[in-house]
Amino acid sequence: MRASQFFLATQKEAPTEAELISHKLMLRAGLIKRLGSGLYSWMPLGLRVLRKVEAVVREEMNKAGALELLMPAVQPKELWEETGRWAVFGPQMLKIRDRHERDFCFGPTHEEVITDIARREIRSYKQLPLNFYQIQTKFRDEIRPRFGVMRAREFMMKDAYSFHTSFESLEQTYDVMYQAYSKVFTRLGLKFRAVKADTGAIGGDGSHEFHVLADSGEDALAYCEQSDYAANVELAEALPPTAPRAAPAEALREVETPRQTACEDVAALLGIPVQRTVKAIALMAPDQAGTLQFHLLLLRGDHSLNEIKVAKLAGLADFRFASEDEIRAHLNCPPGFIGPVAVSEEVKVIADATVAAMSDFVCGANKPKFHLAGVNFGRDLPEPVMVADIRNVIEGDTSPDGKGTLSLCRGVEVGHIFQLRTKYAKAMNATYLDENGQTQVMEMGCYGIGVSRIVGAAIEQGNDARGIVFPAAMAPFEVAIAAIGFDRSDIVREAALKLHDELQTAGIDVLLDDRGERPGVMFADLELIGIPHRVVIGDRGLQNGEVEYQARTDAAAQAVALTDIVGLLQKALCRSA
Repeated sequence: MRASQFFLATQKEAPTEAELISHKLMLRAGLIKRLGSGLYSWMPLGLRVLRKVEAVVREEMNKAGALELLMPAVQPKELWEETGRWAVFGPQMLKIRDRHERDFCFGPTHEEVITDIARREIRSYKQLPLNFYQIQTKFRDEIRPRFGVMRAREFMMKDAYSFHTSFESLEQTYDVMYQAYSKVFTRLGLKFRAVKADTGAIGGDGSHEFHVLADSGEDALAYCEQSDYAANVELAEALPPTAPRAAPAEALREVETPRQTACEDVAALLGIPVQRTVKAIALMAPDQAGTLQFHLLLLRGDHSLNEIKVAKLAGLADFRFASEDEIRAHLNCPPGFIGPVAVSEEVKVIADATVAAMSDFVCGANKPKFHLAGVNFGRDLPEPVMVADIRNVIEGDTSPDGKGTLSLCRGVEVGHIFQLRTKYAKAMNATYLDENGQTQVMEMGCYGIGVSRIVGAAIEQGNDARGIVFPAAMAPFEVAIAAIGFDRSDIVREAALKLHDELQTAGIDVLLDDRGERPGVMFADLELIGIPHRVVIGDRGLQNGEVEYQARTDAAAQAVALTDIVGLLQKALCRSA
């Protein structure tokens, strides 16, 4: 491809509203153009990247035995009502109405549509298992679209759905898809990690997320370097302390804390580690009769609450945080000084497993401007009504598999696979006849990849002060030829065109910059858009039969004989001659 026949629209500066580096660089490189809030046009350069990602995804899905189809983006309300998700999916669903006043939505996902296909087309166990996939545009009406393609309202997604006669069959396909996803991200040249995850709004049983590792990632991940354990922090289990609780060694006493409400400030005032403090978090949750009950959750001062874990506890699925008025009504104290000592029997105290093993700790006194020190369960307050893992893991915690300690990193979620089991099939009566002629409900799996999100995630992982650093597998072009004086020198023009044609014949995706720009302009553009390999052709080098070669991540260029450059690039790109 010759740059003079292509469309390059680079910019020196990104719009001020761009926050993430991927958003800034995609706009500056001209990969995307903003149409509206969370809506982007993929320009020719960006579309080349998107199509390369899509091609790898499609190849690996086909190899895994999945069958490609294409479902409508617009879906009727009636399907979503069958599963109850029309009302509960939330305002992120874009609902529309046609001229006949019939309700539809612009599909955020396709579980209902594919289940409708399965119940109409699958009759016998002999037709199963089946795995369908599509690569298609989705729409989710994000409350605050931001970060460019990382959190856009319209995006490209690969979603697959499998149907089975048994859970064992589902597990087999789930493993195949897990391996296929690993191959996708490996082929794309990304550093990634697969982690156990919560099933969230999609539902079902087991699930794994695939994250591209990046410091700017929204998700915190926990992993063990001594084993293969990895999980999203929201799911990672915090093991209880193994040592028994120490006997009380201090007397219970009030300590004045006139302005100290945070555990860190209380600990600093008392000259103790924050690990000796306990914070109380007030919740409200309805009981079986629908009456709101007041709960007090106890966490060690340096730990943070894991709301996903809390929602899984009995009776707390629909919890919310208590208001200040509710806290005052139950504890006669403002937030910041509340604690579990001398509370009424109506207050249900739930302690994190770490807190349950503490002695002589400091907590709120349920008295403005005061805390209690030397607090001990069994002596100063009853044992908690429940002890559970309700916190996020931290660096250095014991790995749940017992094979080492946990480390934390951040990642951008680009894939998620689920064992849906029978959630949708049962709701929509997707059944088949087994070998005995009996009607059975299908087991289901669901497997998603954010195709457009991968592009943003790759840039978050690969960038420097000069611009994007794309892996070769997803770069818009694999090689750039910077022809200095292309419009003035016959020898440069002839050599550049010849090399361009040779690389194309060798199956290498090449961009020849024949615009006649100054070297600094050419180099800045080619580095900004992230082309992995660059060859510079100029009069001076050609006089010695040489060109300059530089990989995008190299500190300096090297002189290479013109006759050797094709072979060098083939080797760098792992292509056979």
